[in-house]
Amino acid sequence: MSQPPLTDRSALALHRARADGSAWFLHEAAMGEVQERLKDVNRTFRRPALVTAHPELWRDVVPGARIVPDGETLPLAPDAHDLIVHAMCLHWSDDPVGQLIQCRRALVEDGALIVALPGGETLHELRAALGQAEVELTGGLSPRVLPMADTRDLGGLLQRAGLALPVADVTNLAVRYRDLAHLARDLRAMGETNALAARHRRTPPRDLFDRADRIYRAAFPSGDGISATFQTIFLNGWAPSETQPKPLRPGSAQARLADALGVTELDGER
Repeated sequence: MSQPPLTDRSALALHRARADGSAWFLHEAAMGEVQERLKDVNRTFRRPALVTAHPELWRDVVPGARIVPDGETLPLAPDAHDLIVHAMCLHWSDDPVGQLIQCRRALVEDGALIVALPGGETLHELRAALGQAEVELTGGLSPRVLPMADTRDLGGLLQRAGLALPVADVTNLAVRYRDLAHLARDLRAMGETNALAARHRRTPPRDLFDRADRIYRAAFPSGDGISATFQTIFLNGWAPSETQPKPLRPGSAQARLADALGVTELDGER
């Protein structure tokens, strides 16, 4: 039996179309990080591709890249690209491993994949405040904030997708808002409001967001406002190649660590 979808992609497309561009700070920070990583690679990529829901924002990050629209099935041909940048949209995928596999198949040998996406700590304060308020008012919970994966899980996905030399790391940004309504305004401007397929369609209780705002202020204050965490995870992997460095076989070392450190090696017995 197939799993029900996580994302209502019609709602997601509507939210993205309404994004007004006044709160692109997460994308701008991610773009800067991706550009730094491309500089560190020190390689000229001649057949890049860019997976993004916001090409007007990202296209200059990878000049000359083929723009690939975000979706569950990516229109990528096999062995077509030496670089793929997947830009801030993997978190809405129902099948992130499938997305990475599609990218892996589209890479030539020793081609690079760079992924940027919001991580599991993003908006954990909002999730906690809304959850507590809803339990108090209704006795239950409804899906209101997208669940996101952590660094360890996402690093494992690179290996499952068949990518070599996987690396996963994070950046965290704490943003101060005047109140919950101010935070919600930025999320709408980003096109990142609730597009979960399982979300409740009915109107929420009148007091829900006022109660959540009070809980938020008490639990996560910042000056005279509230603090919101935005975490971005960056994934780097390579299509396998015989030219890439390989790990040594266990037991094949030719020198002792104790000698390198200039210390006395203990025998491990007590």
